[in-house]
Parts: sequence; structure tokens; C-alpha cells
Amino acid sequence: MKQLLQNMKNGATTIAEVPVPTPRSGMALVKTATSLVSAGTERMVVEFAEKSYLGKARSRPDLVKQVLDKAKREGIVPTLQAAFSRLDQPMALGYSSAGTIIGLGENMQGFQVGQRVACAGGGFAVHAEYAVVPRNLLIPLPDSVDFESAAFATLGAIAMHGFRLAQPQVGERVAVIGMGLLGLLGAQIAIAAGCRVMGIDIDPQRIALAASLGLEAVTRDQAVDSAVAFTANCGFDVVLICADTPSNDPVELAGVIARDRARVVAVGAVGLNIPRKIYYEKELSFINSRSYGPGRYDASYEEEGRDYPIGFIRWTEGRNIESVVELMAGGKLIVQPLISHRFPIEQAAEAYEVITGKKKEAFLGVLLTYANAVGKLEGSKVVRFNVSTSKPATCKLGVLGAGLYANAMLLPAIKNIKDIELVGIASSGGLHAQHSGQKFGFKYATSSDEEILNDPNINTVAILTRHDSHADLVVKALNAGKHVFVEKPLAVNREQLSVISEQLQNTPSGLLTVGFNRRFAPLAQSLFAFLSNRKEPLHAHYRVNAGYIPLNHWTHDEVLGGGRIIGEGCHFVDFITFLVGAAPVRVTAQALPNGGKYREDNVSMTFTFPDGSLGVVDYLANGDKSFPKERVEVFCGGSIAILDDFVSLTTVRDGKRKEERKAQDKGWKAEMEALAKAIRAGGAAPIPYEQLIGVTQATFAAVESIRSKSIVTV
Repeated sequence: MKQLLQNMKNGATTIAEVPVPTPRSGMALVKTATSLVSAGTERMVVEFAEKSYLGKARSRPDLVKQVLDKAKREGIVPTLQAAFSRLDQPMALGYSSAGTIIGLGENMQGFQVGQRVACAGGGFAVHAEYAVVPRNLLIPLPDSVDFESAAFATLGAIAMHGFRLAQPQVGERVAVIGMGLLGLLGAQIAIAAGCRVMGIDIDPQRIALAASLGLEAVTRDQAVDSAVAFTANCGFDVVLICADTPSNDPVELAGVIARDRARVVAVGAVGLNIPRKIYYEKELSFINSRSYGPGRYDASYEEEGRDYPIGFIRWTEGRNIESVVELMAGGKLIVQPLISHRFPIEQAAEAYEVITGKKKEAFLGVLLTYANAVGKLEGSKVVRFNVSTSKPATCKLGVLGAGLYANAMLLPAIKNIKDIELVGIASSGGLHAQHSGQKFGFKYATSSDEEILNDPNINTVAILTRHDSHADLVVKALNAGKHVFVEKPLAVNREQLSVISEQLQNTPSGLLTVGFNRRFAPLAQSLFAFLSNRKEPLHAHYRVNAGYIPLNHWTHDEVLGGGRIIGEGCHFVDFITFLVGAAPVRVTAQALPNGGKYREDNVSMTFTFPDGSLGVVDYLANGDKSFPKERVEVFCGGSIAILDDFVSLTTVRDGKRKEERKAQDKGWKAEMEALAKAIRAGGAAPIPYEQLIGVTQATFAAVESIRSKSIVTV
């Protein structure tokens, strides 16, 4: 299928051939009929992408600070590689569209194939021939609402949410500053609600358009005098600022024309230096409206389909969109006169030349249109690339998941390993698989996991998806006769781990390894060699400056991510297990109080091993991210070893001190080389299964120990 993409690194806006996405549970596959180009949000994205690196840095000093902090911790080269990799990720443009459902994932009761719908959401209602959209962002369309009008529904919901925030009453007088799309939609919504409305704009053509819709509107230079006449010198009850300008003039004007104790709502992106004198003297209320209603930016609502009870939150983003569609159906919200341009998806780049001003044309509503907007699926879930003749390789790799970790860490590390052939890569949306497949030289990209699992030309599957899917995909891949590499964690609960253990017993041919890359790092191997002749138990202390992650991040979710100890802490438990040579048998763990800010991610865990060795993992989210992330100290038999962030290893024995330094290498390439070697040799997996299982069990036990405040046997 064709999809419009923005490259944030080089600024290119392109139409790419992308696999048709596969709908997950709670989502529908929609064949797009038309989509609306946002002259605000999307223009800003494109203009940012087109800036030079220096220009990008100047416009986002917050991101520059993050890069500098990372460079302090990990060095300049890996930091630049990670930054450029992130910029190189394709960005799907678009957030408001309409089309027809042609496929349904599980748990989509109430929707049906063939249903016409309005679609919303960044990353969902994108400019593409097909889109996967979650249930709470799908609004059924009545027959009286055409696709072009419905494509405005999300933008209408932005205006609707701003209007609701002002809490208007029937008969109140409302001023709308800015007669662009948002303003014209907002003005019509206010009239439909029984308010008297006056629009204001600097462009006489916009004033004329407003008048053609039956709206009363004036130019900026007439605004103050007209406000006096319109409100009988009382001032407006509500002022909606729908302009798009860095100027502070709209906020200042709002204060002048508002009545005493009026409500001012900024819906558009404007300067926000509020003049104290007039806002103080009138005791004005000011609200900065956020997108299109409650639920926006909440993954549980948007992605997982958890609606808010109507008795507690009447107007969610979904219900706001539904309200907009109802106004369209009743003829109270008219959008056809607002359409200035239509471009077929093949010419979408021209639309951005219009909204960014490269083409000197007046514009308002810019739509992208799609051929064959109704009917059955016509695109493919597989896109193939022209690659050189296959090299002889032991490991013929298929990859599930093409996110940031895959692109920034694993794929760059393995692309030049001679014994690994990159065959296919999958992501549910198709977009990231297409980008990664082309970038790293895969033969094909797909949106279907089954395409990878059932491909006879693939003998090894790498699972790089979200944590909650790991266990199920491991079992499917092993059952399909594949060797498996799965990024940590192996499982997020005991039930999943039990199923994997059972599958391993029934699958003697396929090898399984987990992405515990640190044990394969060059300095880790040197440390292991230093301890190889030990005659007594060791004590290892692993301190992790993990950094803060907001509570709404999916890694904190026990179902999706497993929490930070299970999801990431397993790395450090495995490293000590590697040094000892056996998995822990007991664990005791304590956590600092969460205080509403943390979630069991400031933790000290002590693991006891079969030979009496002790391992302490201090996993901390309350530190400064500019400080190096990891430090390991090992004491054993008159010897000491200190591993600093996989950059330096200091060993001391018999009074002799030795230091080894390398560019930071956490073992991503070496772990895949070890897997390829094991496959070629037909021997055991790179990491003993009892350690893979034991480490995962130990993280479960650590969480149990924190909550029960007791010692837990693994």
C-alpha cells in the first residue's frame, strides 16, 4: 500500500510502498477514503524535519540536553549513533481520516466489516491507503455524512473540546479569534449550542468565507469596536483563541474584548505571555486546551480500548468526535466549503508544499484522496526488496519487531555478521518493518508474524516485540521448528514461563536464547576469565543508575511490560548468574517508598547462589541520568574487580593492579555470533536453559519479596 512518510533526519516527505498493517486485538483495519492534512501540527513537523542539525538543536534544547547527558555516560560515538538512528525512523503523518472497515481484530464487538467510520489519532488515522485504528478512535458514520466531511471530525473534536472547556451557556456571547479551520468549526459549534458568535481574523478572505457560512465576522482592526457593539459594551462571556501564530496579540486581544470574569480558552498554538494587568483586573480564567478531549495521550484509553465511565467523564475524545459527526449529520456543521485542495495520495508531497508555503497558494482544508476507497483488501502484507544474491549462512534470520531497540542496537550489530542472513522482518503496522527491511538489507518486510514463522527459508527467529508478547511468540516459533532469540524478558509471569519450559521439553531441536547481551561483552568475558579459577564464593555488587520513567509508560504495566525489575532488572541478575555459573536459589528485596512518583524501581535485591555466593543488585530510578549507568564490583579470594559501564575493567590481585579500557560494548554483536555458532555446531544453547529459567524466576521472586517483606526461595 502507499503511505506518506516524513524522514526526520533529512526532511524528505515521500510516498513509500508499505505492507498493509495487521489489526491487533481491539483494532480495525480501515480502507481509507480520504484524510485531512493538518496545516498546524503536520506543518510544524515537516518544518522541523527540514531544519539542519543545528536548526533542530536550537528548536529543541531539551533534546540536546538529553543527548549531552547520554554522551557523558556512554561516549560520543554510541550517543551519535543512537541519536541519528532515532532521527532516521520514518514518521507517519496524519491523524484525521475516514474510510470503510475491511478487517477486525479480536474484541471488536459492535463493529463490522463494511461499516463506514471516521478515524482519529496520531499514528493510527494516518495518510495511507490502509490504517489500523483502535475501537475508541473509530466513530460509525450515518449515511448522510460523506467521507470528505468525516475526515474533518477529529479536527472538529479539537474545536469541540476547547468549546466545552469554556463551559458556555445558551445565549452567551462567544468571540472566536482566528477564522482558519479550527475557528470556522468552533464558531459553528458555538452557534449550534445556542450561543451568539463573532469571528475575528486578519485575512479579509477568511472573513468573507465566514460570512458565506452565515457567521458574523470582522477583521482585526475592527475587533475592539465591533465587540463593544456586539456585546452592548459588556464584553464577551467566552473567547476561543483558534489562531495559529507565535504572536501574543490574540491573547492580548482576548483580554480586551472579554467581560469581567470571562473564560478564555487557547485552542490554537499562539504566544502565551498573558498580560497581567487586564487579566488581573477582569479576573479572567485562562485555559490552554489539550487536543481533542479526555483520553488523548492515555494509552489505556486509546490503544487498549478502556473507555471512561460516562457518569464520570461525559465527553471523552471519542464522544467528542461522535458529537461532531452528529452535528454534521444534522446539517449544523458544514465543512464542504472549507475544502480548498484535494490531492491523490500519489501527489501528497505537493500538499505539504502548499501548507508550508513553498507553493504560494491560499489554502484552508487540504484533503488527500484514495482510489478504490470501498471494497476488499487489494494491497499486500509483504513488500519485497531487491537484494544481492544470498550468502551462505548458518543462521537465516527472521525478525519480529522493528522498533527503536531493533534499529538502534541489534540490527546495526548483526548486519555484517557473515554467518547471519537477514531474510524477513515484521511489524504489525508494516511501516517500521518496511523501513528497517530496506535499511538493513532484508529480502522482505511484512506486517504478519505468521509470514515469518511459516517461512521455510527462515530457521531462526528474533523476537523484539513488546514484553507481553514474548512468551507466546517464543512458543509459536519453537513449535514451528525455529531457533529462537528473544529480547529480555523471557516472560512477564510464572504462567508464561511454565508454558515455555514445557515447550522446551517437547522441542529438542530448536535452540532458545534470551537477549542477556551483557554476559557476552568483551570486558565481561575478561572479568569472567579473571574469576575462572576461584576456589571460594564471590560477592558481586551491581549498581544500576536506571533513570526515571514516568508512571504511565508501558514498561510499568504488569501485563504489558512486567514492571522494571522483571522487564530490565533481569539483565543484572543474569550477569551475576553468569559470573557465578548458576542461577540464584533465594532472594530478599526491599524498595524505597514509591511516594506517588515511582513504582518499585528503587530497589535493593540480594541473591543467594548454590555455592554460597552473594549478589546484590541495586536498581535505582532516583539518580541523575548524566551519571554512568552501571558499575559492578566483585570481591573473591583476595581479588577485586571493578567493571565501569562496560568501558573499563580494573582488576587487583596480589597487590598488582591492571586496567583494561574499550569503547563501550555491551555484547549485542557477540551474543548473536554465539547463537549462530551454536546453531552451526548443533550443540547446546549459548546460555544454559537452567540459567535462563532460573534468572526469570529470580526476578519474579524479587518482586514477591518486595511485596511480602520476606525471603523468597526461587
